[in-house]
Amino acid sequence: MEPVAYSIDEFCKAHRISRAMFYKLDHQGLSPRVMRVGTRSIISKEAAADWRRERESDDAEQAPRDGEPVAA
Repeated sequence: MEPVAYSIDEFCKAHRISRAMFYKLDHQGLSPRVMRVGTRSIISKEAAADWRRERESDDAEQAPRDGEPVAA
């Protein structure tokens, strides 16, 4: 059963990133939306899906087009 929300640790494990990378992305404004529930930080299933789409979109925008040189 897929969770409806993730803790930060669960999100990192599910998306195969380290907790340090999560906070690096957060510092850059690139982490998923986080809800505060009491003292807990929760990432909804929808926020995780939005984050994945945004990251895929960012990658597509940065990918070289046919005929463009690839940066070394």
